[in-house]
Amino acid sequence: MTLAENTPGSSRFPAGRRAFPHRDLLGIAQLARHEILYLLEEAEQWVALNRRAAKHSDALAGLTIINAFFENSTRTLLSFEIAGKRLGADVVNMHAAQSSVKKGETLIDTAMTLNAMRADAIVIRHGSSGAVALIADKVDCPVLNAGDGQHEHPTQALLDALALRHALRERGQAAEDFTGLVVTICGDILHSRVARSNILCLQALGAVVRLCAPPALMPQGVERMGVEVFHDFDAALAGCDVAMMLRLQNERMQGQFIPSAREYHHLYGLTRKRLESRASQALVMHPGPMNRGVEIDSDVADLAGRSIITRQVEMGVAMRMACLDVLTRAERGLPGWKDGEWV
Repeated sequence: MTLAENTPGSSRFPAGRRAFPHRDLLGIAQLARHEILYLLEEAEQWVALNRRAAKHSDALAGLTIINAFFENSTRTLLSFEIAGKRLGADVVNMHAAQSSVKKGETLIDTAMTLNAMRADAIVIRHGSSGAVALIADKVDCPVLNAGDGQHEHPTQALLDALALRHALRERGQAAEDFTGLVVTICGDILHSRVARSNILCLQALGAVVRLCAPPALMPQGVERMGVEVFHDFDAALAGCDVAMMLRLQNERMQGQFIPSAREYHHLYGLTRKRLESRASQALVMHPGPMNRGVEIDSDVADLAGRSIITRQVEMGVAMRMACLDVLTRAERGLPGWKDGEWV
């Protein structure tokens, strides 16, 4: 029995498989508001488990999860690995540098190879937008998107929402959703799949989203997503409830996007003085890895009672446990997706 089924008020979710009617988790864009809330609620039981001395469940015992990372990662890979193992699954990590992709194998051939190994779930991170969806179309098991190009990073947005929900509750604020909450996302918006997923997730839960970046790092036409666009960080920060900072993704940049890191910090860095003068009560978030002294100062990143950056890391394990649990239920004889149909 899941937490949502045991919790008073869980009737707000559709019954059975209709609570989350998806085989895969490819992006926030595919999810309805109640499906996001359902995953947040499901994650709560794993938050509680992870805070116990014995952090283990046999929920996924006998299942095999492959973490296929075609792009370098530390936090996301480690988080998914810990999540799978705490659920009792056999977890195998595949790094692109050690795979046949480096020998010229096509992505489809790689997908078919993974499928032939009869994994029960595959977590994929890839540098090309749409690559995860392509693989999901070729395999028979659930696929979780751990970040694809500049497209989406859904579990990051979900864990951010979970961390924010906990922080708001500790402040005594109702946090079923984020209605009326003002969230400022500042940094390299252009290259950020985290920004895209967070925009979709936060808006689905009722938040007002502000985006701030130098003109060269702001996607054209992003206003169509219903966000407020700023190029002046002080104006974007004024009165916000949450400041979410993003790093400069130099590895994705071709050409000169900013004059210098020093100039960027002067205009768009989150300093203690800027935070206190513009948003004195705002919570501070960052998906990591951080460039301290560039987009955020250390005394802000480590600010007790305001920064929830380490909590984001904690919630990442719980949220990924929830996603793995929900998507593999059919393999354990529970309602879910199996062999191309719902059972």
